Amino acid sequence: MSWLSVTIATDARHADALSDALFDLGALSTSIEDAHAGTDSEQPIFGEPGEPSDTVWEASHVIALFDADADVSGIIAEAATQCGIAVPAYQSTTVEEQDWVRATQAQFDPIRISDRLWITPTWHEPPNPQAINLQLDPGLAFGTGSHPTTRLCLQWLDKHLQAGETVLDYGCGSGILAIAAKKLGAGDCLGVDIDPQAIVASNQNAEQNQVQATFCLPDAMPGITYDVVVANILTNPLRMLAPLLAGSCRPGGRIALSGILESQAQEIVEIYSAWFDLDEPVFDDGWTCISGTKKH
Repeated sequence: MSWLSVTIATDARHADALSDALFDLGALSTSIEDAHAGTDSEQPIFGEPGEPSDTVWEASHVIALFDADADVSGIIAEAATQCGIAVPAYQSTTVEEQDWVRATQAQFDPIRISDRLWITPTWHEPPNPQAINLQLDPGLAFGTGSHPTTRLCLQWLDKHLQAGETVLDYGCGSGILAIAAKKLGAGDCLGVDIDPQAIVASNQNAEQNQVQATFCLPDAMPGITYDVVVANILTNPLRMLAPLLAGSCRPGGRIALSGILESQAQEIVEIYSAWFDLDEPVFDDGWTCISGTKKH
């Protein structure tokens, strides 16, 4: 079985309407991409990860997938009429059926965090069987180790976590930080997230890695303090959550924060310095990890 993938040139004013019209006329899927992606003219449109943008690239491509026998030229002409525009230029290519599972898995290789810590998808053999290997597959929850913010937190845990310390992972996503902490020798670990799917994913990942950790929604958090608090979320939540996260860390305990753009680091330093003696920020590819020790 095969399909037709059609790339249609358009602009910001008509991209959404054209995409919707194509879908209504029988496209199996549609998406909008930057027409200049991969070139010096590429236009980044983002604020922070997970925050939608209201803008579309001025020079856009609508990518539509059709059944192999679809009347693509007729559909595009009708969609253009509905949008009140001339028939746009387009290119089509044939997409052959393949083993999509294997093709997807091939994109994800083991990730080295440090000499002793790796993240390894379940379909890969560990590159270093003697290392601590976190078995984690890409899924619905954020946090597979491929993003700099996750790497920064994992590297911090690898370097600073002491055996037996209790850990709070706030905004746990996939549970990767809590699971890593357990494998690095932590005591009780709690992961908290506002997304119920993240709690499901975290529990599954903990079971897969044969570690005992607890995961819950914020309302179910116990009112206790922890030796270590980690939060790999976004700058805006870190602003609002500062009193909660600081209050969850015992005096003399430590905190590590990420999900912070390098340009936003100083603001977070100023906020959290009210409770913590902070270390020098660590940067990775435009992202920041801010850590410190809770004041007595």
